[in-house]
Amino acid sequence: MRFADGVRTVGKPGSRNGNSHESIEVRDCMTTDGAPVSDASSSTASSSAASSSTASSSAATLNEIPLTTIDGKATSLAAFDGQVKLIVNVASRCGLAPQYEKLEAMQKLYSDRGFTVLGFPSNQFLQELGTAEAIAEYCSTTWGVSFPMFEKIKVNGRDAHPLYSELKKTPDAHGKAGRVKWNFEKFVITPDGQVHRFRPTTEPDDPAIIDVIEKALPTGA
Repeated sequence: MRFADGVRTVGKPGSRNGNSHESIEVRDCMTTDGAPVSDASSSTASSSAASSSTASSSAATLNEIPLTTIDGKATSLAAFDGQVKLIVNVASRCGLAPQYEKLEAMQKLYSDRGFTVLGFPSNQFLQELGTAEAIAEYCSTTWGVSFPMFEKIKVNGRDAHPLYSELKKTPDAHGKAGRVKWNFEKFVITPDGQVHRFRPTTEPDDPAIIDVIEKALPTGA
């Protein structure tokens, strides 16, 4: 099975590639009724402002979705507002579980600069342990995980967690949105509300992911 990486700018309804506008050349001219043609720079600025506004709205929506930590405490993404967030559906018995090591390394490298990994255990693909206690112990003793972990959820289907119902609207580089393909699929949410999607076999420290993270870290981080 082949996976692809992707990125979407949240807030451009109907756009599959995240671009807010196409670059065009406009010369001074008049319409047939004598009205001047709109200036290209004004159109660009308006389009960019609309995209930014909708991205912020989408970020607010994601922040409002209730979450539960692995130890049963109520929270939400609002607790991580202003940070770059790398959201991953994890599974202890998956062949991709060694990615935990790189996820933890990234947490240590960037956590004091406005970044966090957020792990969401899921048995959607029948490879996660049965209890929260067992998952927490595995993550701690095997990989030394220090980043926040959440309760076990479903990422696909009618019972998918609301967070993933929203995240899955993001298409990958080939314009493919929808179902999570496997464990360790990755979504990077930047502070301005953009969501970037990376498929499971893309390593956490892939240059494409690192580039998104470093460009989005808070100023001065």
